[in-house]
Amino acid sequence: MRFMMLMIPLGYESAPPDVKLDPERVAAMMRYNEALKEAGVLITLEGLHPPSMGARVSFPGGKPVVTDGPFAEAKEVLGGFWMIEVGSRDEAVAWAKQCPASENEIIEIRQVQEMADFSDDVQQALAGFADLPHAGRA
Repeated sequence: MRFMMLMIPLGYESAPPDVKLDPERVAAMMRYNEALKEAGVLITLEGLHPPSMGARVSFPGGKPVVTDGPFAEAKEVLGGFWMIEVGSRDEAVAWAKQCPASENEIIEIRQVQEMADFSDDVQQALAGFADLPHAGRA
C-alpha cells in the first residue's frame, strides 16, 4: 500500500518567499528521511516553497482565473510530502510518529488510490493511466 504523508507546517501560509530554514531541523529531518530510505519504504519526497511564491488557478463559470500567492483564505498549506510504501495504514502512522516534527507541524496521512480500488467501469475509463509518468499501479 502506498501512502502520502503530507507535512502541514502551521504558519507556513504566511511565510515570505525567502523563508530561512534552521540547519539543525533540516539535519534532523534528513536523519528521518535516511531511516525511511534504509527501511526500504521511501518512494519519493519533496519540500515545497511557501504559498507566497505560488499561484492558484480557479475556474469560476468554467473560465480559468489565476491568483498569485500568498492566499488570504489559506488556513493550512503543504510544506512538503513523502510517498511511502508500507503494509498498512498503521505502519504509515507509525512512520509519521517517528518524524522529528515540531509542535507547529502536522502530518496528514492519505492512502494512494490503486486501480483495484475502482469499479470495472471506472477502470475502463482509466485505460492508459498506467502508461503516464508516475501513474498508479494496475
